[in-house]
Amino acid sequence: MIRRLTLAVGLVVLLAGCSAAPAEQPAPAPEPTRATAVPDVPIVSGETQVVRTPRPPVSVDVPAAGVSVPVVPVGLEADGYMELPDEVTVAGWYRFGPDPLSDAGTTVISAHVDSARYGLGPFAALEGLPAGTEVVVTVEGGRQVRYAIESVTSILKREVPLAEIFERDGAPRLVMITCGGQFDRDAFRYSDNVIVVATPVAP
Repeated sequence: MIRRLTLAVGLVVLLAGCSAAPAEQPAPAPEPTRATAVPDVPIVSGETQVVRTPRPPVSVDVPAAGVSVPVVPVGLEADGYMELPDEVTVAGWYRFGPDPLSDAGTTVISAHVDSARYGLGPFAALEGLPAGTEVVVTVEGGRQVRYAIESVTSILKREVPLAEIFERDGAPRLVMITCGGQFDRDAFRYSDNVIVVATPVAP
């Protein structure tokens, strides 16, 4: 089944990623990517100002769970919703917010949990991960940033605390998001989001 990632209306642009334009200039308009619209992830503030040259993540690995997923930059659909790769084996990183080497803010990496075409995806393993599990994000150029999972929470989509999760400020951290909970066959969507919060660890 195709799971939709729902983060409720009102999400400000605080996901993961910056554009490559110079500082003090607005990011370019979203370009078509190899991604699919996820109508449940609205980005409504339009805050896409570049603060630094990005270092995009290119893969995320959770060795203890056998998860190894390539990551591609994603932007916005014309209706203001976040894009996600169609394939469940590929994750999307929102390119107008922090990246793993940013001095502050949340890097968010999201993926579908399953689909009718591809079946169950790697991010399905996130829900059962214990605190302390290592997550390794590799950025463009090969540098790795290591994190330890702080919490894994399944939250009703309408109750996801957006302002707490999608931040440009605050200490650097990683948030991984997929779907969970009960699947509504009539609405063709899941009831929850699985939110994984991880904090950087010393090299």
